[in-house]
Amino acid sequence: MAHTLSSSIYCSRVLIRCSSSERGGQHRSNAAVRVNGAAHRTPLQVGSALETSINRSLAELSAPLLTTDGQERSRQNIPTEKQVEDPFRQAQIVEGGVRYQQTVVVRSYEVGPDKTATLETLLNLLQETALNHVWMSGLLGDGFGATHGMTKNNLIWVVSRMHVQVEHYPIWGEVLEIDTWVGSSGKNGMRRDWLIRGRVSGNVFVRATSTWVMMNKNTRRLSKMPDEVRAEISPWFIDRHAIQEEATEKIIKLDSNAKHVDSNLKTIPDQFLHHHQLRSIILEYRKECGSSDVVQSICQPDEGSVSPGENVNMVRGPSLLPEIINGHHSLAGALHQWPTKYTHLLQLKAGDGYEEIVRGRTTWKKKL
Repeated sequence: MAHTLSSSIYCSRVLIRCSSSERGGQHRSNAAVRVNGAAHRTPLQVGSALETSINRSLAELSAPLLTTDGQERSRQNIPTEKQVEDPFRQAQIVEGGVRYQQTVVVRSYEVGPDKTATLETLLNLLQETALNHVWMSGLLGDGFGATHGMTKNNLIWVVSRMHVQVEHYPIWGEVLEIDTWVGSSGKNGMRRDWLIRGRVSGNVFVRATSTWVMMNKNTRRLSKMPDEVRAEISPWFIDRHAIQEEATEKIIKLDSNAKHVDSNLKTIPDQFLHHHQLRSIILEYRKECGSSDVVQSICQPDEGSVSPGENVNMVRGPSLLPEIINGHHSLAGALHQWPTKYTHLLQLKAGDGYEEIVRGRTTWKKKL
């Protein structure tokens, strides 16, 4: 029987402080704007236009708070109409007013021991820029990314598929430029794509694409897209793909009772992660789960994905090698190579059985 884990959901908050410097009571036109404690003269410095925008935003933030809903919206400074620039987030709407672009800096708490951004950091940036895009569109209603029409119809967005390709991992202090845009996906879905580049080099670090559908907030069932919502979001659609997928790769279903799936394989071992990093991940979401649900996580390696010369003499402890998975629990007879592709399954404990939550597919490469 595989290990069971209690799932947890973590939320984080980012505090951004902006200020301008004054000397002798006179405002300096070339004063630096400080974001998270760092001075930025470009691209934030745009003269009087920036000053006017910041003053307007500060005035809105200090407006009287009247109702509970009004208090929350005022504190979030949610715009009621489309914005073309956001000086606080160093963001702007480009390409005919539909594509979102934001500049960020990799923080010290967003990197691992090797000083490169973690996968969690990259995924957080994708989520944050997606929500900021809706925020600047003027369509943000009640909830994360829900439009006014969706709020009216008790609808929320849920992701059904996610594909992320990592070409290179950004390092601590690196300045990134993130672009995101949306497009149509069938009759009732929406596609969202991202590109993360180095602002100085222009090199692409991350490409990502995702598919979103609507779910009724009360019944928790998928819903068709109302015409009202389609009219809101369709003007923002761009026919462009960050990842060219000629055919959607089908992820096989793992049988949790099969003999070839080791009962202790709840994750990829640390020995492998010390010498490899994720190159690509595909997730297909099947069912939602809550913070108190008990889930089971299993994975299976692709035996045909072993890279030539991948030696694992440094392994100390359990691994995912084929002979071990087939029941020979020792390193003595194991192959001396690591698979680089894995299939994953996360499932929810339901009575005497399990229900699928997520199917996944990962591809790995050796760290340089």
